[in-house]
Amino acid sequence: MKHHNAKVVAQTQPPAAAGGAPVAPPVEITEPLVPVESATISPEQLDELKQRATKADENWERLLRTTADFDNFKKRAAREKQDAIKFANESLLMKLIPILDTFDMALAAAQNTQAQGAQSLQAGVNMMLQQLKSILVDAGLEEVDAAGKPFDPNFHEAVSQKETAEVPEGQVVQQLRKGYKLRERLLRPASVIVAKHPAS
Repeated sequence: MKHHNAKVVAQTQPPAAAGGAPVAPPVEITEPLVPVESATISPEQLDELKQRATKADENWERLLRTTADFDNFKKRAAREKQDAIKFANESLLMKLIPILDTFDMALAAAQNTQAQGAQSLQAGVNMMLQQLKSILVDAGLEEVDAAGKPFDPNFHEAVSQKETAEVPEGQVVQQLRKGYKLRERLLRPASVIVAKHPAS
């Protein structure tokens, strides 16, 4: 490996002295040049580069497939979520359908036997009520029965007050409408009349 030296002459013009004669002669600067070599790649390095390029192509294809799979998963999850919302009450409705059958049978019985129509209708309605209550309880519905209990603003709605000395003040005298909860969440408060002391 040979180093070549080049002579660079800096032609600087110093300020002229009196009479226009230069003050100093030109300065010679000698710098070594960087050795120049031809860039060569060995067969082993070429094979390694090819292997890396192949590996990069494989990784790129894998990334594309993974991205496509993930997009398909997001679309499928969105569809399943929409279906879950759309058909959320399917199991509850399947349980309520037999009550419709009982309604039909009770009405048919009331029309066929007029003498016993009222009794048959009453029995059928009572059967439907029990079926409906059982299904709703299984679904998590709870009654809020406030009759004879102290007034609780968390579960009761006082629509009026009644003066009475028979029960303590603040106790529910009459329940006009039952309340309902879905487990711990109140769906509808019980409508009640609350006792108060008679005016003296």
